[in-house]
Amino acid sequence: MIAVLQRVSEGKVTVEDRVTGEIETGLVILLGVAQGDTEADAEFLADRIAGFRIFNDDEGKMNRSIRDVNGEALVISQFTLAGDWRKGRRPSFTSAAPPEEGERLYKYFCEKLTQLKVPVKTGEFGAMMKVSLVNDGPVTFVMDSHQQRISEPKRLAQV
Repeated sequence: MIAVLQRVSEGKVTVEDRVTGEIETGLVILLGVAQGDTEADAEFLADRIAGFRIFNDDEGKMNRSIRDVNGEALVISQFTLAGDWRKGRRPSFTSAAPPEEGERLYKYFCEKLTQLKVPVKTGEFGAMMKVSLVNDGPVTFVMDSHQQRISEPKRLAQV
């Protein structure tokens, strides 16, 4: 499971002309569910995100979590995060979870965040959405539940 976190001062998602989720201070989380992901992946990411200290304290240091700043999360499903771009010029999405499983784990992740006292707003699973946000910092992190062990970050292949 892959989550792209963006610290924001505001975020909004619309489907057609209808706003489905809108937040002020918090995180816009793009969530991609891959084949083989489980509830354990969702739980790991929800727990890590709820306590992740990426909001500034009074001295301007990243020392506060989303809960510490009374922030909200805007969680948007994005199956393209599970896409494979390495072969050819057109991405393959065969490693993304099937829609039913992706939706189930997406909802499970949102429930876990809520249980961890992070208010959650959402997009609409499977819909064509428009996402707007003001990235605060900019601060952006990518979390992959399959890379839980601490190791040297992977580098992009040299071209």
